[in-house]
Amino acid sequence: MKQISGHWQSTMFGMLGVLGFSLTLPATKIAIKDFEPSFVGLGRAIIAAFIAGLVLLISRSPKPVGLQWLRLIAIALGIVIGFPLLTSLAMKTVPAAHGAVVIGLLPLSTALFGALLAGERPRPLFWVSTFIGSLTIVLFSLESGSGTFQFADVLLFGAVLSAGFGYAEGARLSKTLGSWQTISWALVISAPLLVFPVYQVFPDNLSSIHWQSFLGFTYVSVVSMFLAFIFWYKGLSLGGIAKIGQLQLLQPFLTIFAASLILNELITTKEIIAALIVISCVIIGRKASALQIKKTASKVYLLF
Repeated sequence: MKQISGHWQSTMFGMLGVLGFSLTLPATKIAIKDFEPSFVGLGRAIIAAFIAGLVLLISRSPKPVGLQWLRLIAIALGIVIGFPLLTSLAMKTVPAAHGAVVIGLLPLSTALFGALLAGERPRPLFWVSTFIGSLTIVLFSLESGSGTFQFADVLLFGAVLSAGFGYAEGARLSKTLGSWQTISWALVISAPLLVFPVYQVFPDNLSSIHWQSFLGFTYVSVVSMFLAFIFWYKGLSLGGIAKIGQLQLLQPFLTIFAASLILNELITTKEIIAALIVISCVIIGRKASALQIKKTASKVYLLF
């Protein structure tokens, strides 16, 4: 009964994280209509860090110790700076739907880093599906760019690697530090380094910014950068990095649908086909990823 409960909780937390992340690209696309991409990419971390700092202060959460500080810095480089900045720059030149397909590599990237950092050992079938999914993404990017990679694809691939590392390492640290504590401390220690760069690209006239752009920026700051990570790290730490990471197979569909609904972007057949192939590969990988993973704890901890 405890194992069933644990599986249900890890899946629930993971899905809440995916739902929060799925609107990130459309919200970013809206925000950069009036804000500079670098301001959206880095400025959202300042807002999220302020919220995280208040939560840490009110809760009187213990400070990280020893090597936990270095691990938090590494996590921050991946998910506080790397992924937001790179995706914001990419959204300047490609549709959110295109970005959603490339970001579909995230479950595969997360699982790879889970194997490298956490010692998870999925079956060979998982890695076969990983290769096929990755090849599909590469071919899709080449076809969309008329036979060449667009610079935005390079940025998106970099974002995928940054997030995959940040997800896996964050999940590892969450086991000892806690899910909301991990993202909160990663944000707080990043803030001092981001203040000056964000100040340099701060809008000259806030009154000229449309409310839609403010709304998009608010979403990526509060939900994408903070709340979604709390649930996501909790799910990864409870259910396994590779296994729960595969829940992001739903994210391309959710993002493409949101881009069509919110941004009125035209969804092409090739984007749907590419997303379906990648999702099929990840479904196979998800079924194979649960085995050969050593788990030492069966107790399920509450979120707070």
